[in-house]
Amino acid sequence: MAGRHRIVQGLPMKHFAASVVAAAEASTPRLGAAALPITRGWLPRLLSGLALTYTALAALASQAEPLAAAAERYRPLMAEEIDRSLTGARALRDALLANDLEGAQQAWIAARVGWERAEVFTSGFTELDAEIDAWPNAVTGFHAIEAKLFGARRMDVQPETDALIFHLTDLRVKIRDTRLTAQGLLNGAAKLAYEVGESKADGGESRFSGTSFDDMRNNVDGVEAVFRIVFAAEIEGRDPKLADALRTKIDQLQTLLRVPALGRLDSNKLRAESEELIVAFQTAAPLIGLDRLSLKDLVQR
Repeated sequence: MAGRHRIVQGLPMKHFAASVVAAAEASTPRLGAAALPITRGWLPRLLSGLALTYTALAALASQAEPLAAAAERYRPLMAEEIDRSLTGARALRDALLANDLEGAQQAWIAARVGWERAEVFTSGFTELDAEIDAWPNAVTGFHAIEAKLFGARRMDVQPETDALIFHLTDLRVKIRDTRLTAQGLLNGAAKLAYEVGESKADGGESRFSGTSFDDMRNNVDGVEAVFRIVFAAEIEGRDPKLADALRTKIDQLQTLLRVPALGRLDSNKLRAESEELIVAFQTAAPLIGLDRLSLKDLVQR
C-alpha cells in the first residue's frame, strides 16, 4: 500500500485515470472502424470509483498512523502501572512472611492502585484478568485474598499471593511486546467507564477492604490518562467541541468521586455521567477511523 501511495501521489489522480483510459482504448479490439460500445461507458466510471476508494483508504491510513504512534506512547505508563501493582503484591508477600496483618492489608491496597488504573487495557488479556481480578465469585487473585485478609482477618493467603505475583509478572512480560491499538484502548476506556457507572456505583467490588471508592477513582484516572495520551489531539483536530465534551465528562466523573465517602456518592449522577461519556466515545470513534463499541461489547468482562 505504501509503495502504491507514493506512485499515485506523484501523479495527479485525474492524469493517472486519463492515462489508463488511453491505454485501455488503444488495446481495445475493433469491429471494423468502431470500438466496442462498452469501452467509453464503463471504464471511466470504474476508474472514478477506484479513485474515490483510494482517497478514502488513504484518508483512513493517514488517521491510523498518528493513532498508532499515540497508542505506543501509552506503553510506558501501562508498564509503570503494572510494575506498581507487582511491587505491592511482593510487599504483601513480605508482610505475610513477617506475620504483619496490617502491613499485608496496606500492601494489598497499594497493589490495587496500579491495577485499577491499568484496567483500560488489562481486560484485553482475558485469561490473566480472570486469574488476577475475578469478581464477585473469586477463588484466586485480588479478591480471594481480600476476603480472607480483610473479611476474616486471616493470614493464610500465601498460595494466593504467590499466584497473584506469578500472574502479574506474566502480564508484565507480555505487555512489553503486545501490539497496542487505538481501537483496543478506546474500547477499554469505554468499558471501564461503563463498569464505573453500572457495576461499581452501587458499592463496588472491594467491599471487604472498603476501597471500592478508590477503585473507581483510579479507574477514571486511567480513562483520563489514555484519553489525554492517545486520543485528545486526534479528536481535537477533527471536532474541537467533541474533544472538549470528552474532557468535561471525564472531569465531571472525577469531581463526583471527590466526595469524602462512598455513602456520599450520587450514584445516579455517576451512572448518568458515565453513560454520557460512553456516548461521546462512540461518537468520536468513526471520526478518527475506529469502530463504535456495541452495548454487547461494553458489558463483556
